[in-house]
Amino acid sequence: MSSQTAVTSTDTSTDASTDASTEIEIDALVDLLGVDEKAALVVGASMWATRAVERIGLEPVVMSDGPVGVRDPQGHGTSAMLPAPSALAATWDVELARRTGRLFAAEARRHGVDVVLAPQVNLQRTPVGGRHFECYSEDPHLTAEVAVALVTAAQERGVGMCVKHYVANDSETDRTRYLARVDERTLREVYLAPFDRLVAAGAWSVMGAYSGVDDGTVAAPALEHRPLLTGVLKEEWGFDGLVVSDWVATQSVAPAVRGGLDLQMPGPDGPWGDGLLAAVRSGEVAVADLDDKVRRLLRLAHRVGRLALQGGPVVDGEPVPAEDPVPLLRELVGRSVVVLKNDGLVPVADGPDGAPLRVALLGAHAVEPFFQGGGSSFVVPDRLTYPAEALRAALPAGSVVDLVAGSRVLRNPPALDPARCTDPVTGAPGVRLEWLAADGTVHRVETRGAWDGWCADVGPDDATLRLSARVRTDEPGTHELGVGTVGAHQVTVDGRTASAGDVVVDEDVILASGHNHPIASTLAVEGDADGTLLEAELQVVHPVGYDRFVRGALVHRLPGPTAEDELEAAAAAAREADVAVVVVGTTHEVESEGYDRADLALPGTQDELVRRVLAANPRTVVVVNAGAPVLLPWYDEAPAVLWGWLPGQEAGTGLADVLTGVTEPSGRLPWTLPARAADVPVPHAIPAGGVVDYAERLDVGYRAWERRLDAGPAAGGPEPAAPFGHGLGWTTWEYEAADAVPAGAGEDVVVRVAVRNTGTRPGREVVQVYVTPPAGTVATDPERPVRWLGGFAVVDAAPGERATAEVGVPRRNLQTWDAAAGGWTTPPGTYRLTASRSVRDPRLDVDLVVAPDIQP
Repeated sequence: MSSQTAVTSTDTSTDASTDASTEIEIDALVDLLGVDEKAALVVGASMWATRAVERIGLEPVVMSDGPVGVRDPQGHGTSAMLPAPSALAATWDVELARRTGRLFAAEARRHGVDVVLAPQVNLQRTPVGGRHFECYSEDPHLTAEVAVALVTAAQERGVGMCVKHYVANDSETDRTRYLARVDERTLREVYLAPFDRLVAAGAWSVMGAYSGVDDGTVAAPALEHRPLLTGVLKEEWGFDGLVVSDWVATQSVAPAVRGGLDLQMPGPDGPWGDGLLAAVRSGEVAVADLDDKVRRLLRLAHRVGRLALQGGPVVDGEPVPAEDPVPLLRELVGRSVVVLKNDGLVPVADGPDGAPLRVALLGAHAVEPFFQGGGSSFVVPDRLTYPAEALRAALPAGSVVDLVAGSRVLRNPPALDPARCTDPVTGAPGVRLEWLAADGTVHRVETRGAWDGWCADVGPDDATLRLSARVRTDEPGTHELGVGTVGAHQVTVDGRTASAGDVVVDEDVILASGHNHPIASTLAVEGDADGTLLEAELQVVHPVGYDRFVRGALVHRLPGPTAEDELEAAAAAAREADVAVVVVGTTHEVESEGYDRADLALPGTQDELVRRVLAANPRTVVVVNAGAPVLLPWYDEAPAVLWGWLPGQEAGTGLADVLTGVTEPSGRLPWTLPARAADVPVPHAIPAGGVVDYAERLDVGYRAWERRLDAGPAAGGPEPAAPFGHGLGWTTWEYEAADAVPAGAGEDVVVRVAVRNTGTRPGREVVQVYVTPPAGTVATDPERPVRWLGGFAVVDAAPGERATAEVGVPRRNLQTWDAAAGGWTTPPGTYRLTASRSVRDPRLDVDLVVAPDIQP
């Protein structure tokens, strides 16, 4: 079914002005400051705060991570732990994103934070990207829509959001050294697009990336790339906020100043802390450039309430109210779940009033969910909920939930229980610590009853920590003992060397997140009534910009069932159950900042677990607890598969709500799920000669799949396991009519889509509109994608009820970047706007006739 609408395009621009009186006051304050004060202001005073200048009324601006919650910058308090950003994007619900932004503001105020280092609007260019879960989507429009809603909602409450990482920092391997080679058109239409939208929406801060960019004109670290930081961001887009370095990303003084960096974090040392003032005094750095950076810092401080001006606060009204985050977080978990397939098994129960059920809840992730990804986004949660206890509370009275791990997923053994340790010299309970100076002299000895694998109370003269413990290993059978660490070390178990290394590490280990989840070196020993001596000499790491620390993760696997025993126990539980729920997923060893994934396979024995359970009970629901795509080799055999993301603290309650019919799992995939690793358009991001080449150009994510699929089987076009935008919910929909209403010459188009809920349950539909360019585009512009997301909207309807979605398609989503002319243009012709349930499930077409650009 097709209809036709005509629209004329014109090049227009918007102009945002700032409050003139505020700018006059800020200029006057800049004039009051001495050069030494100015130089100090644009370097962090500490890990998380800027400097105060009492005489001008400037208080410190406090910052903190991050994308899954606001971490207490003092490191003491707990926080609301949100689902991963990909889960929020999977809702395709900008109102939920706004509510999430308001929660960020409340959490920031709770922890005394002025600027939250989020959201991350880099794109999911490759599924192996280590921080894939921290990004929203592989699509720039979906990314921008979710991010704009979240950022504006938080800033309306006086909390700044720092949008990161500018730009093309889409993978982790060698992230502090590689150059992303991206042509100008691809940068403009894909990777810069979310930042462009956020600047237009009024973002107060942008974080520059660790990596560099080669745009065909200039190849430089992101923080020194003047055409991008100053030319595009500040001058062309009119960004009046603060450009903050990623932590310890600043590599220079004058080049970064001229490039457009405004604030080096952290401080007070580092290149700017050590050399900026001297560079200003020598004339290498112009005072005018320094003044601009100070002006931007003061503007941000005023916006977040840390600099009082006569014009009053930026945000009026009551203070941000404290609120219970649990209802929103629980709703987010449920709404984000994507029903990939469902043969009528979900929900497994309709609330607490039905007949009792016996449920086999299986998998290591059912016992201990993967709540959050690794790296700087980590928060200590206010609470954690677990699937078994939540299901038991939600199922009908008399129901039974049998919880069986059934699989092994981690390379590392479990953490060693400190209660098993005694000081091998004194016999006191705990772990013996001996602190050695660089010459090997022992100058401090203590016994600690508690040991969590970290030590940050390190003295300035400490070079090595000698750690030892006699571990109780009196259970019969084989024990596995070892230590995970970073840097120079030697680990022995009963005098046998488990691992040794002489490579001394510095802050690079933090930037690579190797310190967060080190793989332990272990040895097997047989049970011994006298215990086993575990010893390690560990490097004290002295990272510039960070506190000194020692990493020593003690691990111990006790004798127990074999992997085969565990698989059989799960299959036995499934055979006795009315329904089996298997939870599989990734781990912190797989999805983390600092490193990319080696492959897309589920770790450990999880695939075999699913196969065994499917064979034991055909009524099996598989829940995938992962942030990024994984391969599901049993997908075709499973009757029901749900994608559950990294769900945060409400993992248990949110999943129970979905399984028992309380919340519709209305999520849609914000990326493409491949069926085979060989089909992935960008299978890795390993730099070649220090360069990550964005050779796919505009065809990021599903766009590459669509080009290959349109080419047909002869061209080797593979079908993904599930396409971009896919999700079934728990009802069915009929698309009845569609038309397009241009809002005016050169403005956005509104596509109106009438849908009807043809199922038996109330439901939420995500109406997606995809753009196909005019016929002949392949010949005139072969790089242009064959189709792309133009807009989307969410509607709710009861069974049998109709609803009309009004989907805005921004004018920019019809345009291309003309690198030769240095501007945007709208190629004329007849565009097809397709109302769809996913990029592979088109329902209704609307033809849109676009006339040539009208120059102003």
